[in-house]
Amino acid sequence: MATLPDKDKLLKNFSRCANWEEKYLYIIELGSRLPELAAEQHKPEHIIQGCQSQVWIVMHQQPDGVITLEGDSDAAIVKGLIAIVFILYQQMTPQDIVAFDVRPWFEKMALAQHLTPSRSQGLEAMIRAIRNQATNLI
Repeated sequence: MATLPDKDKLLKNFSRCANWEEKYLYIIELGSRLPELAAEQHKPEHIIQGCQSQVWIVMHQQPDGVITLEGDSDAAIVKGLIAIVFILYQQMTPQDIVAFDVRPWFEKMALAQHLTPSRSQGLEAMIRAIRNQATNLI
C-alpha cells in the first residue's frame, strides 16, 4: 500500500491536477492509501457525528506524545477527505493539533468551494472531533 504524502507534497500534487475531476480522483486515491481500519474499530464511540456518510476515526497517543490517527468511511470521496485531514495532522502532539488551523490549507487546495454543503459540514465535524479528542489529551 502506498504511503500518504506530507503536507507540502499534498499541496504540490493537488496543484498539478488540471481540473476538479482530477482533484476528486486524487482525493479518492488518497483514501485508498489509508490502512484498513480493523473491524473491531468500527464501534459507535468512533463514529463522527455530523457526517452524512459513516465515518470512524480512532486516535492513539504514542509514548513520545505524537498522535496517530486511523479512519474509515463508507464513501470513497469521504475516505479521501479523511486522508487529507490525517496528512495535515501527521506527526503532531495534542497541543500541536489544537493550535493548528487547517483552514488555510483547505483554501490553498480550494477544497471548500468544490465540496457539497453536506461534505463540508462532515469535514468540519471530523476536524472538530479530532481537535476535541486532542484537547481531552492535554
